[in-house]
Amino acid sequence: MDIIKQLLKHYFYLILVFSIGRLSLFVWQFDRFSHTPDYWLTFVYGIKMDTILALMLLVPLLFLLTLAPKVLAKFVDKLLNYYFLIVLMLVIFIESATFPFFAQYDIRPNYLFVEYLEHIREVSSMLIADYKMVFLVTSVVMFIVARAYLKQAQQQFLCCFDWPYIKRVALLLPLFLIFLIGIRSSFGHRPANLSDALYSPNRILNEVTKNSLYSILYAIYSNKHDGSIKRYGSMKIDDAIQRVKHRLNIQNTHPKYIFNRTVGTHFKQNKNKNLVIFIQESIGAQFVAAVGGENGITPHFNQLANNGLLFTDAYSNGTRSIRGLAGLVAGNFSIPGKGVLKRNKSQQDFFTMASLLKSHQYETVFLYGGEARFDNMKSWFSGNGFDRIIEQNDFANPKYVGSWGVSDEDLVIKANQEFKKYHDQGQKFAAVMFSTSNHAPFDFPEDKIDLIEGVVVKSVKNAIKYADYAIGQFVKLAQKEDYYKDTIFVIAADHDVRVYGDDLVPVNHFHIPALIFGQGVPTTTYDKISTQPDILATALDLMGIEGLSHPIQGHSIFSDKKRNVTLMQFNDSYALRQDDTVAVIRPNKKTLTFLYKNGQLNATTHDKTLEQDALAFVITLDYLYNNTLHQ
Repeated sequence: MDIIKQLLKHYFYLILVFSIGRLSLFVWQFDRFSHTPDYWLTFVYGIKMDTILALMLLVPLLFLLTLAPKVLAKFVDKLLNYYFLIVLMLVIFIESATFPFFAQYDIRPNYLFVEYLEHIREVSSMLIADYKMVFLVTSVVMFIVARAYLKQAQQQFLCCFDWPYIKRVALLLPLFLIFLIGIRSSFGHRPANLSDALYSPNRILNEVTKNSLYSILYAIYSNKHDGSIKRYGSMKIDDAIQRVKHRLNIQNTHPKYIFNRTVGTHFKQNKNKNLVIFIQESIGAQFVAAVGGENGITPHFNQLANNGLLFTDAYSNGTRSIRGLAGLVAGNFSIPGKGVLKRNKSQQDFFTMASLLKSHQYETVFLYGGEARFDNMKSWFSGNGFDRIIEQNDFANPKYVGSWGVSDEDLVIKANQEFKKYHDQGQKFAAVMFSTSNHAPFDFPEDKIDLIEGVVVKSVKNAIKYADYAIGQFVKLAQKEDYYKDTIFVIAADHDVRVYGDDLVPVNHFHIPALIFGQGVPTTTYDKISTQPDILATALDLMGIEGLSHPIQGHSIFSDKKRNVTLMQFNDSYALRQDDTVAVIRPNKKTLTFLYKNGQLNATTHDKTLEQDALAFVITLDYLYNNTLHQ
């Protein structure tokens, strides 16, 4: 029975680490779910998730201890000792990394954890700046545990080989069946998966219940399997498309492309306008007084709001920059899985404002203060109509360089110079600018702003105030140039800084500031629900180009076709909102309906039509991408 003893011992080692991590997270976040009934079940469901992963990690021990011949006993003993040591160190590291990740994103590590590792320079700068103590403590703990394990692990597996080979082989089948049952953790037609941790209506309690390493591995698996869309449910594609068209009030005029239609302009003029979209990194409505947020953080935006078209109830596509960029530049909602900026089928011949305006003799440019390879932006922008990419290396003698690139002030100075050149050459232009300042570790130059009282210097609020300062500098520079009167300017956020909240989808943290201004733009406030695709459609309308054909999944606010609807993607959940009714759809879970009041979701009776339409959006968006129909 030495084999069983060793397997059990190493199983309990893993369960102990997982349990300590969960208990710590439980205590830390307790106030956010203490009112939820049966919150203690998190440990019951949590053990289930931990067992699935622990048995997966112990499979090599099972096979080598039962099948390896005795002549390899010493080799197998060393191999398994070091294998398990690596596993143990990985588990401890991921459990420790859960806490800074949770502080940043309000969730356990998921696919974002892996994606950020692709950009190790930028991410390591952020982590070193913000989480020195966490990594120091983690390193010390890992060293102590590794030393203790190796001290007691010497020749621990050799006793297993004292059993006759036939008996060890015979033991494989019953043990393998036990492992299989534990890993599957279900006698139904589907094995257990991450959705089994989602037992509560409180999102934070569900996050505590999950297992971080399993969450990461499951996200990697899901992103590599297109069939994961089936987890949301099934519907005939023709029915799904018609539901989405009806909900968005879009009827295509193109025989092939599902949303492509020809639209007129409400602002026809002799000379078409230029377009500049200045996308702000991580500035939620909570920081902007003009749209109901805190006073004193964005004075320049607030002042501009008095002289333009202000969207007071605008919502982001998702919680990542690539989702916001796709919404504001390509006018589409977030597709399931990895965003379109990073997917193979969208690197060429994918609709963007640049591909649309190219046929109208516009020069197009993307300006970013960092390295444009981040999140695959350079490939996506250059492959989809943008004539030029200006990034960090193109800034000569910048005034300030931080962890994520040159300052926003450097960006706006460079942009103004480029736009002036276009105008002097008589060239129409369309540009996308993307800020960098409001991103941990919140680097920005000194003596540019009056710091916010009561917060540390390198903080979200001060970084946003600096980003707002750069907006003010940009407008001040632009107003001195001749191109200003011929240009429509858009300022909008890609997403909120940190999407926190206990709701299954924290709708209030999708609320973003958005403003369009320029000569001829009506000074008004639009207080109905609007989306990032709506903002793009409105900006194109204001440019005064007649007969544009595009597949933007939204409408100009000046169109009678505009509907009070938005779709928000939060991890692998989607919230379809019509007025104040919200349907939330999740993988392998029943769709729920809520009323959105006072910034929170309140459970209500099922709206079957809205719930089915939420499924229709997920299926249609996936179908559009896989069949390259976003044109």
